[in-house]
Amino acid sequence: MMTLGDAPVRVALLGCGVVGSQVARILLAQADDLRARVGRPLELAGIGVRREVERPGIDASLFTQDLAALVERDDVDLVIELIGGISPARELVLAAIGAGKSVVSANKALLAQHGAEIFEAAAAADVDVYYEAAVAGAIPIIRPLRESLVGDEVTAVKGIVNGTTNYILDQMHTQGVTFADALADAQRLGYAEADPTADVEGHDAAAKAAILASLAFHTRVTLSDVACEGISSVTAEDVQAAESMRCVIKLLAQCSVSPDGTVAVGVHPTMVPVEHPLAGIRGAYNAVFIESVNAGRLMFMGPGAGGSPTASAVLGDVVTAARNRVRGVPGHGESAYSRPGITDPATVVSAYYLALTVRDEPGVLSRVADAMARRGVSIAAVRQEQTTGEDASARLGITTHRAPDGSVRAVVDELREGGDVLGDVRVLRVEGA
Repeated sequence: MMTLGDAPVRVALLGCGVVGSQVARILLAQADDLRARVGRPLELAGIGVRREVERPGIDASLFTQDLAALVERDDVDLVIELIGGISPARELVLAAIGAGKSVVSANKALLAQHGAEIFEAAAAADVDVYYEAAVAGAIPIIRPLRESLVGDEVTAVKGIVNGTTNYILDQMHTQGVTFADALADAQRLGYAEADPTADVEGHDAAAKAAILASLAFHTRVTLSDVACEGISSVTAEDVQAAESMRCVIKLLAQCSVSPDGTVAVGVHPTMVPVEHPLAGIRGAYNAVFIESVNAGRLMFMGPGAGGSPTASAVLGDVVTAARNRVRGVPGHGESAYSRPGITDPATVVSAYYLALTVRDEPGVLSRVADAMARRGVSIAAVRQEQTTGEDASARLGITTHRAPDGSVRAVVDELREGGDVLGDVRVLRVEGA
């Protein structure tokens, strides 16, 4: 990495949406403060957009639709990628790195799927890649894992890393509304996209889980390694059952070291006891809980999305990358020396809550218990209530002791095929049981 002498650090911004427009305004409005922190002026060289836009307070001459030319300009030192998605973001980031520019990105999908390629290219080019804003918005979690805890041994990372799903589940608990009504409310408030699939089916959280696991365990975890379940099947009955157990339902990203040394990574709707720190995270907020050998338990929480909070994380990375540029020394690169492998999801152990409707006949509960016993799944508690209607049926809520996921799923499959169960069987993990 070459030093800049007395020259300013010139920044190209790709994307000028909710976050990008805030980044541009901060770069322009706080130029003096940023100069003092970096040691050189930070100048906005250009803003790449895919269609014509008008942003009040931002000079129209800065905008260009030729993003490829912008990232390769000789007068650009640092590229901020905020367009999202895989393509053309991947091509533009790699082109910027190839041209000797450092990169700041908030693109969790890109890093979860192509992080290895990007980090290897950055190491070869002797430039930085920073991505604090890719996980949990304004919450500083990447740098603590990447730098502050690098001398410790992290054993688990779990957290609420998607504000949309946390808002929906919080509304279901506090307002007693259905999933559909909570989702509609989230869309009205701008917390959820018109197409909410990436959020409610857990894909967004899974990409973030892959990034967190890679950092925590010094390995490479991709999106395809993450076992993923969303919240679209969570019902009002599930919420009521959780509350009766003094729990709340949260969509948790969970990363941990398994007994055999492999890394387990998953995203699942989970019953969290009200005493757990993550249970009290309300609305669209995010929180990440870390367990390590020496530091013990740490929790980071705050706004997980939004223009200004995410822009704060982006600008923190920009200042760090610019300082490195001024000194001519790159910062911390990827730490991926470990190759522990990914835990088979079927062997991941947890407690579970099973909700099912069964025929209200003698011997049914015994047959359910037998099916569980054959698979080595031990029952911790059973809740039963009569249903209303013409068919004689009963609702069962079964809490298990800790058991492998594959054994629990095999029990569910057997119960579905056995004729005693009416309808579907809903399965939720139970944290800390």
